[in-house]
Amino acid sequence: MIDLSQYLPILIFLIIAAGLSAAFVFLPMGVSYLTGTHNPDAEKLSEYECGFPAFEDPRSQFDVRFYLVAILFIIFDLEAAFLFPWAVSLDLTGWAGWATMMVFLGELAIGLAYAWKVGALDWE
Repeated sequence: MIDLSQYLPILIFLIIAAGLSAAFVFLPMGVSYLTGTHNPDAEKLSEYECGFPAFEDPRSQFDVRFYLVAILFIIFDLEAAFLFPWAVSLDLTGWAGWATMMVFLGELAIGLAYAWKVGALDWE
């Protein structure tokens, strides 16, 4: 026979967590429904952005340069994320770790130089 009494604290924890989650979600909604006024009009339902209506359709296409800059930002952000653990563990990795990181940084520098040369960083 399997003794399931060891799982009782986990079951109690899950029940309490589900109850608190439901309370945090549904209690504010219920209180606002009971205490708030529900008079939607054109002013309340209108879109707003910085206090005035949007200039153009919100589903308009972005220029492809926006995406290029975003991708370059993510690449160099990841580079910074790789540099911190590498710097901390450099004494363990030795010269092989140093050479590998220099190759990685070199590849990124070549990519940045190429992006700069073709004008991906120019914003008009």
